[in-house]
Amino acid sequence: MKFLFDFFPVILFFAAFKIFGIYVATAFMMAASILQISINWWKHRRIETAHVLTLVAVLVLGTATLVLHDERFIKLKPTLAYGLTAIVFAGSHFVAGKKPLIQKLLGDQLILPSKIWTLLNIAWIAFFVVCGVLNLVIAHYFSLDAWVNFKLFGFLGITLVFAMAQGLVINKYAQKPLEKSEEKPEEKSIETHGSIQS
Repeated sequence: MKFLFDFFPVILFFAAFKIFGIYVATAFMMAASILQISINWWKHRRIETAHVLTLVAVLVLGTATLVLHDERFIKLKPTLAYGLTAIVFAGSHFVAGKKPLIQKLLGDQLILPSKIWTLLNIAWIAFFVVCGVLNLVIAHYFSLDAWVNFKLFGFLGITLVFAMAQGLVINKYAQKPLEKSEEKPEEKSIETHGSIQS
């Protein structure tokens, strides 16, 4: 459900494009992105960084698309959103502590070696960069209809595959602290508690 919620503006954009065309679809996506952040704030009293960056890209490029009546601007939206997110992930080592952003997001739920957190963060940066470049290629060399289809199904599939691959890595290394602690039951609760606090 969380995954589908994140893709809600894109799904609505796809449906609106098929019925009304690119400009109405752009307006729908702008409204959906604002609604997405509003719902997230109402339910959790917080706003996710990815949603904020996406909203900025949607509002800036969406407005340019509608005002100038030029579809090229909205085609840049995924690249801008992925690019901004990659910058945030890359800069997370130097802002608010030295923990990579992926660890700040999942550190309360998982216990992983610091080296693995760093590698996962780098993997996400590479993922965002590749997706941003791929969007430019599809937008430039393929038709508008093909780009819209790829925007939903292509990026959805790529994200699923990447998330599954990341899950395998996390599952592999997340078991190690538990396996070691089984030998010393008394130390298990102390180490776990310390990790949660950190």
